[in-house]
Amino acid sequence: MPQIIFLPHEELCPDGMVIEAEAGTTICDAALLNHVEIEHACEKSCACTTCHVYIREGMDSLNENTEDEDDMLDKAWGLDPDSRLSCQTVIGDKDLVVEIPKYTINMVSENH
Repeated sequence: MPQIIFLPHEELCPDGMVIEAEAGTTICDAALLNHVEIEHACEKSCACTTCHVYIREGMDSLNENTEDEDDMLDKAWGLDPDSRLSCQTVIGDKDLVVEIPKYTINMVSENH
């Protein structure tokens, strides 16, 4: 079972976290199941950028971006070449290192 290593994030996982995740699960779902409360204001429908993450290692084992995901990522705060929407990123068979950005673009906090 692949592992996801979440780098430290001041609010969501201050010490970082290592979790095991089933291949075929999204990063967002795996995080939420393990109490890493990634924002997901659109309920994981690829309609916002609140679940934006950086894939620091393991990108080649993930599903390809869709055109819809790329369009939404263009609106994300701090976009870089390693950016993905965690609700659209399906875990493959390799370990991942994921960084959660310090900020998101979210007009309303949904308090999920």
